[in-house]
Amino acid sequence: MPAAYPQLQHRPASAEDLHEIVRFPQDADELFFAYPKASWPLTVGQLAAAMAERRGSTVALLDGKVAGFANFYQWQNGEFCALGNMMVAFWARGQGVAQYLIEAMERQAREQYKARLMKVSCFNANAGGLLLYTRLGYQPRTIVERHGPDGRRVALVQMDKPLMD
Repeated sequence: MPAAYPQLQHRPASAEDLHEIVRFPQDADELFFAYPKASWPLTVGQLAAAMAERRGSTVALLDGKVAGFANFYQWQNGEFCALGNMMVAFWARGQGVAQYLIEAMERQAREQYKARLMKVSCFNANAGGLLLYTRLGYQPRTIVERHGPDGRRVALVQMDKPLMD
């Protein structure tokens, strides 16, 4: 565990964690940012279905309590992993959980999938996410049009970062 995050740890997510994780998104917009295909409010069933289709579901623990969640929604051995379902509990925000978890997922991508690239996608309205990913070295590659839950046009900024050994 890096010294910069003495109170943070991570481990594979379990079914027992789902009841806590579904409470992370505070509103429909936050849920859309983390899991666009889900419907508000997030349910254990929706999250369990996502975990079944995805790989590397991981929780970050802040002082032993589940504080963050992420997984890979795409992966190609030796090539890339794409980060998905990135969420941090409201009470844990501003304490380095997102950065810690993203770095843990980058290590997992390198070590388990031999990925040379990590991809992330972030909606234009998620300023906090865009700023965090940019600060962590992610570069915008393209912007694609999507539609929000209300049908309005939104921009999905697709970014990536080379993963060094």
